[in-house]
Amino acid sequence: MSGIRGGCRCGAVRYTLALDALPPTYACHCSDCQTWSGSAFSQQAFVPEAALDVTGPVVIFEFTTPSGRISTQRICGTCHTRIYNSNSARPGIAVVRAGTLDRSDELHIAAHIWVKRKQPWLTLPEGVPTWPEAAPPADLAQALAAR
Repeated sequence: MSGIRGGCRCGAVRYTLALDALPPTYACHCSDCQTWSGSAFSQQAFVPEAALDVTGPVVIFEFTTPSGRISTQRICGTCHTRIYNSNSARPGIAVVRAGTLDRSDELHIAAHIWVKRKQPWLTLPEGVPTWPEAAPPADLAQALAAR
């Protein structure tokens, strides 16, 4: 296994995913992701946290979500690129920001969530699963596995 590599914008933080292939990704159109990304949506991938090996100056930022869960964000301490996060609702799972993968140009979005907050000018492709808000975990996992 060669692993999948990625890192921040400035190169100070690098990571390797102990995976044989690029992970499936999904797009989140919620207003929080739009604000965090400064764009119309964020593209991310669920990976086992144990498969992620990170080096460099990572800064941790934690906050409590409205539902009471703890979201732990990992960002580059130099350029402040968000690398990944974890959430107490999904122990052992890392949510990697897809744009930080070295091969991000090879990714395809397998599902869209929070489409009720989608920018009106954005047209989603037909046949890709969508949910108006958060997808039920089993349904999202099925959509990602079917990619």
